Amino acid sequence: MQALKIFLVEDDPFFGEVIKYHLMLNPDYTVTLFQTGKECLEKLFLKPDIVCLDFGLPDISGDVLLKKILQINNTVSVIMISGQEDIEVAVNCLKAGAQDYIVKNNNTKDLLWNSIIKIRENRNLQNEVEVLKEKLEQKFSFANTIIGQSDAIKTVFKKIEKAAQSNITVSISGETGTGKEVVANAIHYNSERKNKPFIAVNMAAIPRELIESEFFGHEKGAFTGADNRVIGKFEQADGGTIFLDEIAELDLSLQSKLLRVLQEREVTRIGGTTKIKLNVRLVIATHKDLKQEVVKGNFREDLYYRVIGLPIELPPLRDRKNDVLLLAKHFIDLFTKENKMKTIGLTKGAQEKLLKYPFPGNVRELKSVIDLACVMCDDQQISEENLMFNSLRETDFFLSESKTLKEYTSEIIMYFLKQNKNDVLKTAKQLDIGKSTIYNLIQSVQLKNIAL
Repeated sequence: MQALKIFLVEDDPFFGEVIKYHLMLNPDYTVTLFQTGKECLEKLFLKPDIVCLDFGLPDISGDVLLKKILQINNTVSVIMISGQEDIEVAVNCLKAGAQDYIVKNNNTKDLLWNSIIKIRENRNLQNEVEVLKEKLEQKFSFANTIIGQSDAIKTVFKKIEKAAQSNITVSISGETGTGKEVVANAIHYNSERKNKPFIAVNMAAIPRELIESEFFGHEKGAFTGADNRVIGKFEQADGGTIFLDEIAELDLSLQSKLLRVLQEREVTRIGGTTKIKLNVRLVIATHKDLKQEVVKGNFREDLYYRVIGLPIELPPLRDRKNDVLLLAKHFIDLFTKENKMKTIGLTKGAQEKLLKYPFPGNVRELKSVIDLACVMCDDQQISEENLMFNSLRETDFFLSESKTLKEYTSEIIMYFLKQNKNDVLKTAKQLDIGKSTIYNLIQSVQLKNIAL
């Protein structure tokens, strides 16, 4: 806890000294005693944290002094100490901004002590909240969320910046694993809505029969099992941002209801009649082509025009060139920090291997590969052997580089030989080529390690 600076305003010298002595038993408290309200006002530039104020001062009445103190410094906490047990006086002081009202009696010292402790704890909690907010803003700042220097990602960066400066609806598209939710977070936490809720909803993860209740909420007794009122995601996001991920998965029957909410800017809970006004910023994402979904009849055309807003297309990692190495370094640093490990580097061979691989799983796959490599590496260096790719589309690797036909053919043969456990006859039949072609190509690239 932080040290506290306390002003004590008390015209009774003996009582004032007793209270001061009692409070200063805590070494973290600095207590200054004043006998008049004028002296206190003259020293307010010292910015006390708490003012303990006698209601019956000779020069200024306590209620008037309270208002003047708060006019000068509205962040200071004021505790009123009074010989009056009048409830109305206490209520008026609390309404005027006093944190507490304590009656003078034998328990005054203890009551004041407890009141200051509560104020101190609340102040420290507020400070922690502010620190957390600052960290949250830093976490989702453009510099920390959008890692890369390629032209493709710089174009995205500019659009995110424009999106954050307005309340326009944003539609984010891109392959799975490109970081659509990260971008949505960056837009929200760099906008004027950053202190309001960010509510993320994954359409693909919610059963069809529950989506309407999740979206709009329901009243108690609205349907079987509705034992309590539930506030929907749109209401939860009021004042902030709602992020609808994989919106193309939304059932057609619910698309019309979503359209109505977006048009009217209001929602009615299931089983209710009250229309609840909304102030929500919409961000959507999908890995599908929404235009094609409209053509196929899977997505309403009117809803498409309502949600498309500012489109941001995230490039696949294979189109971001050296960003792969920047991201790899970022993930290495993140993993070593989280696991309290020493600094880990990438060998030249490992860097070349990363740059050659197409990463069909994009940034998400890269992080998975790097996390495993950090665990498997020796001597704080990630080598080629530590980089293990488990792509479901391994054949895409053949097209990741510019090679000759002979080189591509050799790699294809190697791939199918491996799949067929080095069975040349089976591979020749599968590829519809002669056995001699395989033997000659194997010899030409000196693949002596294959048992023929």
